Amino acid sequence: MKNTEQRSVRRTPVTEYQALMQDGELKPDADQASAVEALERLHHELAGYAPVDSQKNSWFARLFSRYHTIAEPPKGIYLYGGVGRGKSMLMDLFYGIAPVKIKRRVHFHEFMLDIHHHLKAWHSLSSQQRQQTVKELQNIQGRKIDLDDPMPAIGRQIASKATLLCFDELQVTDIADAMVVARLFSELFRQGVVVVATSNRQPDDLYKNGLNRHRFVPFIDRVKAEMEIVALNGPVDYRYDRLKGIDTYFYPVNENTTAALSAAFFRLTDRSVEDRDKVPSGELIVQGRKLFVPKSARGVAVFSFKRLCANPLGPADYLAIARAYHTVIMVAIPEFTHENTSEATRFIHFIDALYEHGVKFLCSAAAPPELLYQSGNSGFEFERTASRLMEMQSEDYLTRGHGKSNTV
Repeated sequence: MKNTEQRSVRRTPVTEYQALMQDGELKPDADQASAVEALERLHHELAGYAPVDSQKNSWFARLFSRYHTIAEPPKGIYLYGGVGRGKSMLMDLFYGIAPVKIKRRVHFHEFMLDIHHHLKAWHSLSSQQRQQTVKELQNIQGRKIDLDDPMPAIGRQIASKATLLCFDELQVTDIADAMVVARLFSELFRQGVVVVATSNRQPDDLYKNGLNRHRFVPFIDRVKAEMEIVALNGPVDYRYDRLKGIDTYFYPVNENTTAALSAAFFRLTDRSVEDRDKVPSGELIVQGRKLFVPKSARGVAVFSFKRLCANPLGPADYLAIARAYHTVIMVAIPEFTHENTSEATRFIHFIDALYEHGVKFLCSAAAPPELLYQSGNSGFEFERTASRLMEMQSEDYLTRGHGKSNTV
């Protein structure tokens, strides 16, 4: 029986973490405990906090502003550490009970896709529309804004929908994203958004050895100033620990292998089998389209082969999945012949995307990897896929970090 009595009194990161410990769902971990203390600090500081702009928009706040001092935004948290140390779990724990009315938790890659969509929309505005937008922002924020700078407007859009913004797996890999991130985060901090982020890299290692990195360094300094830097480098890789002792490739496709995959999902997500009807779905935004994820929890996604490879999806969809989830489970991969060549091609692209991003892959299939491809025109390409499917079952692959390519 869960310790619900304690949680119903006053839910904070510390009480939630202690309850999970008492329930036997977590083991003692000094680094995790220190991270929880930092999250506890932020939890209490967020209570009653509202960004300056939102207070200015309130007639009540304007009326009494001379009698009240608007508090500075609390410091956010940058939580970094090795793979499987519990960063995402702690963020979920914090986010679920954060005392903030408008908040957002998003995978960093998905967030950047959204930002590029906003940039495209800004550049499609007429000169008159931009002038009107900038004029409104200047009136609200009391500062001069460059007519050609889209970031204040985009930052305002984000801030209006999220006082607390939680990012999972923050990473920067190219110069375009580096410059966008640097400008955008400056706007978010300026507009009072509180940021919590997880990353495999400490701030000083972000965009390491990247092109024109010196232009990105001021952003790193800003992160250090605006966020508490918390290391989570305990001795246990909990993600790999959950994978130990379970198979990742099951064949043939039958009730037994389907049940084995289901059990693996619940083990990987720390959920009870009795909660199977409560597992949430999810969605990704890919080039302005919504990609439905049937089951999604703690960075683990479940798809049927038919949904991903029998439908007209492409590399962009598979890349979005590979970036958003550290583990993917696929059900009912068939044998491939000349009759399902298109499906085979999509499957090849899908496995390439997962492999290049170090995504853990569990599946049920009609045959072992080397026997999946029976006939058709893609036999040579599928030899590489079969080889990768076998390598993805190895310990070396399973201990590789998410987002880390074997080819780098």
